[in-house]
Amino acid sequence: MTRSSPRASLPEDARKGDVMGQYIDIGTVKTWYDEQGEGEPLVLLHGGLVPNESWGMQMPEFSARFRVVAPERRGHGRTPDVEGPLNYDDMAADTIGFIEKVVGGPAHLVGWSDGGIVGLLVAIERPDLVRKLVVIGANYDLTGVPAELQEGLGHVTADSEDMAMPRAMHVAVAPGGLESWNTLYEKFQVMAHTQPHIALEELARITAPTLVLSGDDDLPTLEHTATLYGTIPNAELAVVPGASHAVMMEKPELVNRIILDFLEKEPSPTMMPVRRAPAH
Repeated sequence: MTRSSPRASLPEDARKGDVMGQYIDIGTVKTWYDEQGEGEPLVLLHGGLVPNESWGMQMPEFSARFRVVAPERRGHGRTPDVEGPLNYDDMAADTIGFIEKVVGGPAHLVGWSDGGIVGLLVAIERPDLVRKLVVIGANYDLTGVPAELQEGLGHVTADSEDMAMPRAMHVAVAPGGLESWNTLYEKFQVMAHTQPHIALEELARITAPTLVLSGDDDLPTLEHTATLYGTIPNAELAVVPGASHAVMMEKPELVNRIILDFLEKEPSPTMMPVRRAPAH
């Protein structure tokens, strides 16, 4: 992952495994999704510019314990684009509609990068649909992304070498091929430089138990990630050492263990609580 384009590169092994899925109409969006496993529903929300293959290191582990449902958002992967710009509010609304129609009730949400932003918005808007929330490498506003990284991303073109991996992943599965990649990338560039804008007051409304997970060299700064963790009332924080924005692909065994422990178990009592100390 280059400093000029921090969202660009994805490890090759993240593409392993066959993906089978189907389409469902969610309003104006013909959404493609993959479904594997049985048990409590878990919705995976992929990052920006990449399809579900980016979850290749998580799907086998998670689907052995949960009913994993993984939609691809508008314009991403196999889900066709719709008219108009990309924005997080629309994608959150799509996700709410998807959960209502496909899951039919509350689910665990695990979102990476843009998927984490969408997860935050869903948890704010529809707390009744979120059991537990995991956000990986997500920023709640533009202050979380260093200015030099924002500027660097703005100079990266859709056909650049920095974009080779996500471009190849998209083109391999998207109905529109390279043309749809160029459209997605153009819309993503606009969105990434103007959004998200989630107020701290809104984050404080989240009621779902939340795990905020980050690499120690992630795209959002550690200070920003710490504020996200500190603002959500019932949150836990995990910072993975020696990892970047692609933390769940770089250290999948550790990340999967952290996430599954959070989803499957109740919090362990601590001996010397400070933030979680009972009010007197």
